Amino acid sequence: MKIAVVGGGSTYTPELVDGLARLRDVLSVDELALTDPAEDRLALVAGMAERIFAKQGHPGRVTRTTDLDAAVDGASVVLLQLRVGGQAARNVDETLPLQCGCVGQETTGAGGLAKALRTVPVVLDIAERVRRGAGDKAWIVDFTNPVGIVTRALLDAGHRAVGLCNVAIGNQRAVAAHVGVEPGRVALDHVGLNHLTWTRRVLVDGKDVLPALLEEGAELLAGRSGLPLDLVRRLGVWPSYYLRYFYEHDAVVEEQRRSPSRAEEVAAIERALLDIYADPTVDEKPALLEQRGGAYYSEAAVDLVASLVADRGDVQVVNLRNRGSLPFLADEAVIEVPARVGGDGVTVEPLEPLEPLFAGLVAHVSAYEELAVDAAIHGGRERVFRALLAHPLVGQHETADRLTDLLLAANREHLPWAR
Repeated sequence: MKIAVVGGGSTYTPELVDGLARLRDVLSVDELALTDPAEDRLALVAGMAERIFAKQGHPGRVTRTTDLDAAVDGASVVLLQLRVGGQAARNVDETLPLQCGCVGQETTGAGGLAKALRTVPVVLDIAERVRRGAGDKAWIVDFTNPVGIVTRALLDAGHRAVGLCNVAIGNQRAVAAHVGVEPGRVALDHVGLNHLTWTRRVLVDGKDVLPALLEEGAELLAGRSGLPLDLVRRLGVWPSYYLRYFYEHDAVVEEQRRSPSRAEEVAAIERALLDIYADPTVDEKPALLEQRGGAYYSEAAVDLVASLVADRGDVQVVNLRNRGSLPFLADEAVIEVPARVGGDGVTVEPLEPLEPLFAGLVAHVSAYEELAVDAAIHGGRERVFRALLAHPLVGQHETADRLTDLLLAANREHLPWAR
């Protein structure tokens, strides 16, 4: 089987490669095709990938090319992990909204919309080329943020796509380590939208241990959510750490104004990682990679792809169509929930109703995401304004107007319609 990775020059590609090597009994890969327009980075990362495969005795071959069409030709699965504009654009996403008193974040709020505007058209072009080169049966697995919006655009265009995030698997692994069991024995009732989720039950061998964790181990839950221990207990669920941007918005804005952006931190980490990858003696993923982000992405990706191609029919947390699962959302909305994964695709597992405290925010952000997809595909200042006005982290018309002009000016290089 051939897997193509678009954005293969990313510094966290070795995380994926390490997972493919370790889990080769789960997923057999004959060719791993890495493609990226940044030829120098691609060469360093691909060399590292080859050494990881060789060190772990993986029989597959690693290929690299800047030719996207050649990379996806004949692929069974295409993984998307690209970043249009690189860390420089991300830095703008994380700092520009602060001028208007709004959270600066690359996947939600104004920064998330800017990333969607840059990313969706590029991803849709890639997907059409996948369709031509790999056929309608090839799967597109999207790890590119904002995952919910990008996956919605792919599905709306008729592509065979599933969205993937590492928040759920990270929480699963944290619980497994905390209670001392194998990760496969832990399942999460993890519900919401991408980067807007709450875990309502933590099942260990089918028994819900969340009440005990809230009582005795809530430090783990609070630590991973970034929210106060008391608030986590009052909510009675485990919020993802992206909920802090909503529940502690003003405090986060003040913190961000005083600190370097995450983009600046990541850029420094990436420079150090590329120096490590350039060393021909290094054949294991470095410890520094843990600071880059994307933890457990490799294992989530391997599990998802294995289930799609081998029709395993197991349950994993993915991003997929709502189709009535959350009845207050449109059927076409993309949600992040446990789903059964098989050769025919992904199907939402039965869900308990989402209580109003959480459902209201989900409905609000889902409406924004629909407007964001429309703005990203069709362009236009008014569409951008409407999406920002709809977002609960913006919401005021004067702020939305100012942000619209700032975002379009900052992203004009990547938005032909805005030039």
